[in-house]
Amino acid sequence: MTTRTFLSPPMRDVHAHVTEWMTAAGMAVTVDHAGNIRGVSDGATAGGARLFVGSHLDTVPRAGAFDGVLGVMLGIALVESLGSRRLPFAIEVVGFSEEEGVRFGVPYIGSRALAGTLDRDILDHRDPHGCTVADAIRAYGLDPSRIPEAAAGDAIGYLEFHIEQGPVLESRGLPLGVVSRIAGQTRVMLTFTGTAGHAGTTPMHLRRDALAGAAEWIAAVERAASQVPDLVATVGRIETEPNATNVIAGRCVVSLDVRHRDNPSRVRAAAEAVTLARDIAARRGLTLHHEVRLDEPALAMDIALTALLERAVSDSGISASNVVSGAGHDAMVLGLRMPVAMLFLRSPGGLSHHPDEAVHDDDVAAALAAGLRFLDLLGAERS
Repeated sequence: MTTRTFLSPPMRDVHAHVTEWMTAAGMAVTVDHAGNIRGVSDGATAGGARLFVGSHLDTVPRAGAFDGVLGVMLGIALVESLGSRRLPFAIEVVGFSEEEGVRFGVPYIGSRALAGTLDRDILDHRDPHGCTVADAIRAYGLDPSRIPEAAAGDAIGYLEFHIEQGPVLESRGLPLGVVSRIAGQTRVMLTFTGTAGHAGTTPMHLRRDALAGAAEWIAAVERAASQVPDLVATVGRIETEPNATNVIAGRCVVSLDVRHRDNPSRVRAAAEAVTLARDIAARRGLTLHHEVRLDEPALAMDIALTALLERAVSDSGISASNVVSGAGHDAMVLGLRMPVAMLFLRSPGGLSHHPDEAVHDDDVAAALAAGLRFLDLLGAERS
């Protein structure tokens, strides 16, 4: 299992390996000031537009070996497989420093820097040890004031390979899937506040139990989400105070994660969930505070690049099946800056964010073949 967070010592280790592999593939390698490692191959026109290929190198805690990093390795393999062949554009392979949001609670630091959309307020976010994002960048030998230099220049687009992290492709018996859309996400933190009290001496009808209110709300959210096609709503984190077996909970903080391919459906569901929380809190004599932590709109993949990718998959002898990504990816950030396309590889058992996540070797070979064909098709278009 692996835990590799933003600019932590394990990130330095993986940068050393990736530098070696990129250099062996003939790329010029740098690390930008947001901590992204970037390898550039020669294109036919120096200084011209380039195709970005990549994914993230950070992980969730106790992760498997393929989420994110496989996309970086496939990008390097593409350049290596081209050998001495020259395309009418350069390829830049990017290993993003942060996508998961584990260390600082903020996702997509690396891809936001490449897109030129990184809010400088993010530099003040602190990890559990009090280290800010800016501190971590400086400790890595980089300069946070130079992050704007990481922004992409003239870009043809961005191609990302990624494991599906779900069971759809496996259920269809297919090794690859062309992503048509990435679902939008809303993340909210809600705080139910009541009154802590002795578990043995406070009658049930006189209690203002924050945890009981949160529990009622969690069940209500599950019921409501089940009534909306394609909507998913998750409460994955609960913190109670004082968190003792013989004390009524006086405060309970819970997370809410709502996702849907359709932005109005997602926004409406999140708002209704907050209204449910207010109603339950009021009826139970509790107070409620909520804070929206993320409001990421759904993103449709670029029509032209996706059509090329579909053709590349078909030309490789595989049915070009379309899938919607329920997980967020760097592509959804870069899609606001440049055309993007994304290829999923089958996840055995639908397993991800788990030490046992895996891929089939034949699926990786198929993805590489489709990627090479995609480069041929794109090159022919731009010749």
